[in-house]
Amino acid sequence: MRVGEIAERAGVNVETLRYYERRGLLPEPERMPSGHRRYDEETVRFLRAIKEAQSVGFTLAEIGEYLGAARRSGSPSETLRVRMAAKIDEIDGRIAGLRRMREELARVVGCACDSLDHCTCGAAYLARRGRETSAPPALLHVTNGESAGNTLRQTGLGGAVLPWQDVLHEGPVPDTGRAELLQVRAKFLSECGWGRRGTIRSSLERRDRQLRATLRGGRRLVLWFEHDLYDQLQLLDVLALAHGLGGSLEWIVVDVFPGKPSFRGLGELTPDELETLWPARREMTAQTLEEAAAAWDVFRAPDPAALAELATRGSEQLPLLAAALQRLLEELPDVEDGLSRTERQALQVIAGDARTPMGAFLATQELEEAPFLGDAWFYRALSTLGQGDGRLLETEEGEPLPAPPPLSDGQEFARLTLRVTPSGERVLGGEADRVELLGVDRWLGGSHVTAESGWRWDSAARQLRA
Repeated sequence: MRVGEIAERAGVNVETLRYYERRGLLPEPERMPSGHRRYDEETVRFLRAIKEAQSVGFTLAEIGEYLGAARRSGSPSETLRVRMAAKIDEIDGRIAGLRRMREELARVVGCACDSLDHCTCGAAYLARRGRETSAPPALLHVTNGESAGNTLRQTGLGGAVLPWQDVLHEGPVPDTGRAELLQVRAKFLSECGWGRRGTIRSSLERRDRQLRATLRGGRRLVLWFEHDLYDQLQLLDVLALAHGLGGSLEWIVVDVFPGKPSFRGLGELTPDELETLWPARREMTAQTLEEAAAAWDVFRAPDPAALAELATRGSEQLPLLAAALQRLLEELPDVEDGLSRTERQALQVIAGDARTPMGAFLATQELEEAPFLGDAWFYRALSTLGQGDGRLLETEEGEPLPAPPPLSDGQEFARLTLRVTPSGERVLGGEADRVELLGVDRWLGGSHVTAESGWRWDSAARQLRA
């Protein structure tokens, strides 16, 4: 084939082909008697391979380096292997970023706001080119996430909706100033794959500004939360931030709903059902704000002793808090086997009939008095148990578990076939300790839980042990 034909078939122009030859990516072709270069089908495939490598992020210099190493030894050097592995990590990061973008677009599509001027969703903020609302709404609803938030937008109650959206039972929540706290949360969420650190921090800061502006401006603020751990920690965060700002603050916090004996949360209610809760809202008292701010400080303390005491004593003004904090403390390593409650339940159901991450998630939800853990965070717990030589879980093929979503493909992760390893069976049987096999590195609020910290939970006595 002549140069024009080969370039057309490979999807490049003639000058690009010549450039590849000058850089040494393409070997010098044979020449016909007429003096013209002669190319074959292998050249077409090779050119397409170069373009494909470029499309996923390889530079021509990297491609040339690989080709040179392959020609010299038939296999890449160890240094080049490391660079190629880093490129794979980079590609995985781009894939994760695209998944996050897709999820954000899906939330935008599902948003039920009827005014971009008042709405707090990402689409409205983008449409306003990053500006805050020009005419702040007279009423702001604050709730736990987009599911309940979008349902609230479909009610006839009016106002704007602000989802609080932070998973405070995961990652560090240290006793620092507000600005530093948001930086810590943004760093943690970003490392878990939920977006760029700066973007997450800006979102959290914007959320805080909207709440402060509503109260300082004398406008109405109504909180919609439920009884589980996820919501109760968000409620503490909101009330601690609102403490001392004045303004009109009301709240609706529920653990039951008529006609729903297995009520799990606001997200399962229809717009009409949510509206029936409106008359039950109560005005927030100064005493409630004081207790919430004190409880928030206890949660962020570097030692969980006061947290355990609060979980036992309870709060008169926040009657649903004690049970939620008890459930949080159950995420400490147990004195008997070193497992958190979530980890033990996961191993138990996988040892039974739940052989996929999704199946295990659904089965463990049924074991919770007040389900609070989302599937992605449950998968993170599974992935932690599935790492290292002493892992307690592995795939059916005997391989370690991959990174959890959104650092990996959520659908693929959910479909893995899992099994409990012999080490996992020994831990479940009380013959081995999870912390001794895998170590532990997690946070309960401001308390950093490691093997060295020594904090354990006695599930039989329901007490903290050091």
